[in-house]
Amino acid sequence: MALQSPLGFDSLGSDAHRRAESLPAPRNVCGIPHPDVLESNSRLLARWLFTPLRRTSDLNLAQLAFWESWHWPAFGEIWRESILRAAEAVAGIFDDAATTYPLSVIAAILLIGNWRGVHGSLVRALRKRFRFWGFLIYLAVLIAALAALVKPLLFSQLPEWWRILPAARLLQASATVDTVAFLFEYLCGIYIQVYLITVCLAWIKGLHFEEEPLFGFAMRRFSFVLKWSSIVVLVSSLVLRLPLLVAYFRNVPNVLDYLPIGRWIMCALIVCFGSMQISLVLHNESLGEAFRAHRGFLRRNAGQFGWFLIICAVHFWFLALCDAAVHLAAADRPIALIIWKVIYVFLRGLITGWLLASWVCLFRQSEIARMNRESWIRY
Repeated sequence: MALQSPLGFDSLGSDAHRRAESLPAPRNVCGIPHPDVLESNSRLLARWLFTPLRRTSDLNLAQLAFWESWHWPAFGEIWRESILRAAEAVAGIFDDAATTYPLSVIAAILLIGNWRGVHGSLVRALRKRFRFWGFLIYLAVLIAALAALVKPLLFSQLPEWWRILPAARLLQASATVDTVAFLFEYLCGIYIQVYLITVCLAWIKGLHFEEEPLFGFAMRRFSFVLKWSSIVVLVSSLVLRLPLLVAYFRNVPNVLDYLPIGRWIMCALIVCFGSMQISLVLHNESLGEAFRAHRGFLRRNAGQFGWFLIICAVHFWFLALCDAAVHLAAADRPIALIIWKVIYVFLRGLITGWLLASWVCLFRQSEIARMNRESWIRY
């Protein structure tokens, strides 16, 4: 299974990714795990992906006692991975800050069911923005939404299907479904990001708004961001997703060893074009106009943007260090891991929301300063 999202965020969580990599996986000449270990691995993976609990004794609160006796890792053991996770979190501020799986399943149901008119708003926005091509984009989004619905059902039934279907074919099918579902998971995260940006802008301007009209407005603005998001999806697919998918059909030696490089490439791409997304959200611009506006933004606000990146990196790196340390120290204490995961999600959401709102304020301030300066020059 491919567990990476477009920015390298773990679609099933960083802890699940570490557990998946730790599973034994002897491979045959085609690069597919050997059938003898598929069933045992799938049972372990299915159980670990959804819960760390294995027995009732795991709920014993005595695990939380004597935390000073836990096996805390040294700084040298965790700092490398933490830097990459922090870089991905910083890049997420400018692209997709939310890890949507498994909430993407609910989002797919709501979209197909036209919750609060979101489905209709999407169809109208795509038709108006892309004409004929909007129908093809809508069809791709609908197929990806259906794949997002099938994905958890498929993965939860893997242990039983090993006995019925050929192992290689089943792995290829599951990897294909995961790759298609990734498209909807990413677009769902982009829509959430667009919605949050519009909410922040409404707060900054002191506007009164109702939720349902704002959902429709965010969907219309989402159609303008699609062109830039399609570039990000294309690059991430070539760098991250495609090698993982091909490895299930052809022998790709050491395919996982190249993932950190691909994740760094995606981080660099999105940070270097950081204002592209928010510029398309707040303005009716084409991709070329957004690129020219981005160059102007960097020319006028390079110092402020650099300091903002440093502030984001410090906060996310400290949080990533804490997460890595607790996971290694409490690896054999499931109840401690669950409590920490709740705390971590809260802190991650709080920091991300604060930094995203700060980013909207920074961009808006630069836009106001630019308009005032142009008005003064005309005068």
